[in-house]
Amino acid sequence: MAPAPSRAQWHAVFAGYLGWTLDAFDFFVVIFLYDTLAAHFGVAKSDLLWATTFTLAFRPLGALIFGLLADRYGRRMPLIANVIFFSAVEFACGFAPNFTVFFILRCLYGIGMGGEWGVGASLAMEYAPRRWRGLLSGILQSGYSMGYLLAAMAARFVLPYFPEDTGWRWMFWIGGAPALLALYIRMKVPESDAWKQHRLPDFASILRTVASQWKLFLYLMVFMTLFMFLSHGTQDLYPDFLKNEHLVPAPTVANLAVLYNLGAILGAVIFGHLSETIGRRYSIIAALALCLVMVPSWTFGGSVWVLAASAFVLQMGVQGAWGIVPAHLNELSPDSVRGLVPGLAYQLGILFASPTSNIEHALQNAYGYRWALAGFEICVIVALAVVTYFGRENKGKHFVHAPVD
Repeated sequence: MAPAPSRAQWHAVFAGYLGWTLDAFDFFVVIFLYDTLAAHFGVAKSDLLWATTFTLAFRPLGALIFGLLADRYGRRMPLIANVIFFSAVEFACGFAPNFTVFFILRCLYGIGMGGEWGVGASLAMEYAPRRWRGLLSGILQSGYSMGYLLAAMAARFVLPYFPEDTGWRWMFWIGGAPALLALYIRMKVPESDAWKQHRLPDFASILRTVASQWKLFLYLMVFMTLFMFLSHGTQDLYPDFLKNEHLVPAPTVANLAVLYNLGAILGAVIFGHLSETIGRRYSIIAALALCLVMVPSWTFGGSVWVLAASAFVLQMGVQGAWGIVPAHLNELSPDSVRGLVPGLAYQLGILFASPTSNIEHALQNAYGYRWALAGFEICVIVALAVVTYFGRENKGKHFVHAPVD
């Protein structure tokens, strides 16, 4: 039986988990403020949707910048710089005097959000013991759902206690707190031995290595684009869907968001652990099958209880599949560019999938809200299952091949 992770290994995983949690909190704050921000800035809700779209679209730039730095100079310092950057931008959003400034800040925030996942995931997975990698991958990725859950709780229990004209600002000011994570990383998280062993001498060597693996990189981009359609297609508009299609009161919507994100966290851990037994690809496909079964009741449920139960189980499947992604992408990536390739493929996927909310909004106008979400996600789930099945995996790959002095 493999030994339990050491203290240093837990610190590395926890730093990645906490960074992704706080990053996701800052992103999802906006989806609970669509109506408030539209009214405050005097713009249409569709303009706020474009702000979210551009946040997602700028993420590849962050993945490129911080991923290159992570492969050239190590994982720790780029991760610290990234956390400070996205925290400062999030804090500044609370001072935005108009929609133009807010829009620009959300684009800048996308750069910070794009850099965090790749660097944090590579550091965490390089420290995770091979036999624990699937479980720790699920724990790491569940930070995204925890961030969504915390944003929902803030919308439910913090926002109502502030005046309407300033409450939204406090949501962003709270989001500046992750800067403290930089101190934790600096004090507790050691540098990766895998990076020390495989580091390349310059940026040109890093880019040449990525270019030499273009077929793999193209596959990973398609793979991650479908994953982004899966997650953002089931999450970003769902609170608005519940309020406007099923007339669920806003406080209840926030409560439901907390509930289905608990399901997401549970699913990420369960399927991440399962992937150590049946493999990465088959675990992803099993999670997708669970999603497919739940889609009809997730959108067409006749009561709040049916919608709540369906959303809980569906997000178990969505984040169950996602929980395997950190381990799977890092195992597929070449050793010398593990800081760049997983994060850049991940974030280019979000670039191509960034119009998800706009696509669903257009489908809503043509087919109604329920069919828009259900039809879109059924197509995505089937396509992702096919792409996953015909892909490959390197479960249990060694990241460090010899002791490092």
